[in-house]
Amino acid sequence: MAARTKTKDRPSYRCTECGWQTAKWLGRCGECQAWGTVEEYGVPAVRTTAPGRVTTSAVPIGQVDGRQAVARSTGVPELDRVLGGGLVPGAVVLLAGEPGVGKSTLLLDVAAKSASDEHRTLYVTGEESASQVRLRADRIHAIDDHLYLAAETDLAAVLGHLDAVKPSLLILDSVQTVASPEIDGAPGGMAQVREVAGALIRASKERGMSTLLVGHVTKDGAIAGPRLLEHLVDVVLSFEGDRHARLRLVRGVKNRYGTTDEVGCFELHDEGITGLADPSGLFLTRRDEPVPGTCLTVTLEGRRPLVAEVQALTVDSQIPSPRRTTSGLETSRVSMMLAVLEQRGRISALGKRDIYSATVGGVKLSEPAADLAIALALASAASDTPLPKNLVAIGEVGLAGEVRRVTGVQRRLAEAHRLGFTHALVPGDPGKVPAGMKVLEVADMGDALRVLPRSRHRDAPRDTEDRR
Repeated sequence: MAARTKTKDRPSYRCTECGWQTAKWLGRCGECQAWGTVEEYGVPAVRTTAPGRVTTSAVPIGQVDGRQAVARSTGVPELDRVLGGGLVPGAVVLLAGEPGVGKSTLLLDVAAKSASDEHRTLYVTGEESASQVRLRADRIHAIDDHLYLAAETDLAAVLGHLDAVKPSLLILDSVQTVASPEIDGAPGGMAQVREVAGALIRASKERGMSTLLVGHVTKDGAIAGPRLLEHLVDVVLSFEGDRHARLRLVRGVKNRYGTTDEVGCFELHDEGITGLADPSGLFLTRRDEPVPGTCLTVTLEGRRPLVAEVQALTVDSQIPSPRRTTSGLETSRVSMMLAVLEQRGRISALGKRDIYSATVGGVKLSEPAADLAIALALASAASDTPLPKNLVAIGEVGLAGEVRRVTGVQRRLAEAHRLGFTHALVPGDPGKVPAGMKVLEVADMGDALRVLPRSRHRDAPRDTEDRR
């Protein structure tokens, strides 16, 4: 039975970012909260669809064969960790990141390692020529006879390659560069991205083919294109990292086949990109003697604990308004720690000095558990007194000067103990402590500042020996 169409008398409005619709014009989208994206798109049609023939009969969920959805390894263990074991047949994964961060290098390495006699891989590039991709493949040793390469920007041609190659894995770099001639609009527009993604998702589900899509990001770091793209795909991964540092992080934002609290760590170098099973060494500076203005902490990236180093430097200011410069740390949290040290810690020398604070190795510390390490690094730099050797500090600092508890203290202490650290400053009641590690419980900044040699006191808090 044909669909019956009834036309409304008034136009409708739609958000160009997420596709949200409304009956009247608004300056701000009610779904994604973006400003200036609601536009009139004509007179909508209301369609009533009659029931049709089903393609497959509904069966009890217990009778569905789950073996068809077993994940297959990509050949890159760190990426498998984030995906939940590997790529599921028919799954569509969106990998987004800033230009030059290493997305194409990582996916080309995945394409070569996952290719085999039984599983062909098709790599479609829309941003480079085939010869340019071949040069990168030679550099990172990503050459395999079962890896097929094509340079296409037409959706029909991409679908034609699928019929010819019959791959088990498709990699498209990137989804914003491919367009369909049947849809109006430039490549990367809302209509084109929706059509390209929809066609590839249908092909993936029908063929049982895994698909990796590369996506662009905006200036704010959000995934470019309509928000609908993130809803359509099965997995959304964010590729993060400073272009001037070696560390790269793959973080799960959405995952229908696993958890989103896993993080994969990679190191980008001249010969390609390699996974880091133990990345803490990138964030530390090994010294024979402690240096003023440095303090170590343990941060949690997903469920993975990483030991990171916080550095601070204070110098006499030559201008009326002292400088406050941060790298890898949130400026607002550093300012809060400066205020707490001045008011609660009675350190008045910080207000009129230039203060520089940073992390080592390009890691970004944004969780509150690094507050105590930031405060101690600033206090150590102000007094020009180094903290004791092999000490880590973990805890959130409140505006009243109290040191609050954080999640995962036992995992953080276990990672610090594994790397050879023997002393730790933590909030009260840390739980089970690794054998041989001395843990100092601190209630406020006054207790924490006593670890500085110049302010040691005989009434220092007690050590918590090995707890069972």
